[in-house]
Amino acid sequence: MKNYELMYIIPSQSSDEEKESLIAQVNGMIEKDGGKIESVERIGNKKLAYEIQKMREGYYVLVNFTSDAQVPNRLGSLLSITNNVLRYIIVAK
Repeated sequence: MKNYELMYIIPSQSSDEEKESLIAQVNGMIEKDGGKIESVERIGNKKLAYEIQKMREGYYVLVNFTSDAQVPNRLGSLLSITNNVLRYIIVAK
């Protein structure tokens, strides 16, 4: 099992319930495939470096997890088609 770090951005105008629902959904994606979540850090609203979908701010979430090598690939595929995820990056530690 390897350590990974996932950071993703949710639209800042989403309600708190929508944000928490999406965070739980992403955590569920990781755990469903056999990954283990080490920590979830809700960084909060930050200004984006450039405009994405006509938005200038986003809500940043950082997740540290361990899993086998296939989980990040499947997770990336699912995050790319998830509606409320503006951008994401998965990095092996």
